[in-house]
Amino acid sequence: MQTPVNTFKQALRNKQAQIGLWLSLSDAYSTEICASAGFDWLLIDGEHAPNDVRSILAQLQAVAAYPSHPVARVPMGHGHVGEMLIKQYLDIGVQTLLVPMVDTPAQAAALVRATRYPQYDAEGKDIGGIRGMAGARASRWGRYPAYAHEANAQICLLVQAETQTALDNLDAIAATEGVDGVFIGPADLSASLGHVANPGHPDVQAAIEKAIVHILKAGKAAGILSTDETLARHYLDMGATFVAVGLDTNLLVRHTSALAARFKTSVAAVPASKTY
Repeated sequence: MQTPVNTFKQALRNKQAQIGLWLSLSDAYSTEICASAGFDWLLIDGEHAPNDVRSILAQLQAVAAYPSHPVARVPMGHGHVGEMLIKQYLDIGVQTLLVPMVDTPAQAAALVRATRYPQYDAEGKDIGGIRGMAGARASRWGRYPAYAHEANAQICLLVQAETQTALDNLDAIAATEGVDGVFIGPADLSASLGHVANPGHPDVQAAIEKAIVHILKAGKAAGILSTDETLARHYLDMGATFVAVGLDTNLLVRHTSALAARFKTSVAAVPASKTY
């Protein structure tokens, strides 16, 4: 059995737009519903949603029957704890990782090493990689016999730029070998720029547009999340490749509130029946 090809990574390299959905309900049943909707990728959120390694595993298994590509976001990626989490996510079969709060090229380079098995050049010199070896689900418990040699090429690393510091270092972060894409986090970026909870502020939007230009200039994929359809299409027109256009929680809140409001309003407008 051959190690599966990361089709999402291939699509990013080919500059094929990938439309995604954010998953925060942390449930395999709802994840499967979303997986059968036709999105190119689904973000399983381990940072701001109540997910752990087991719940992410269950969602990977739910998505596996469908074409949508699962991307998992770790709670953190830096330091020993971050490296341990990355190792666990990869071992359960995550091929594409999204890592929050990456502010420097040194952090980006450390993340690349954490996602790769040790590798050597033709002269036997260690050229990086600290991922621990394990016969876990990622290799189908050894049924992908060449996994340890093929996995590095199939790992897709996406890093988040969501502070002013990250924007200041964006060119160097995007130029880091092994980083496949940079995702702009509008919410945290708005806070960092002094416009808390207002990602639509002109200053924030100008920063986002400038960042997309710089990411593309570095030859990397640019990504973002926007529930505003006009904005999402604008980012796609600018060349952003992986764009999430909604969140499962937001869709549930919006549509349940609207449904309840329609009926509560209509019922209130009908006179109470007379009692005889």
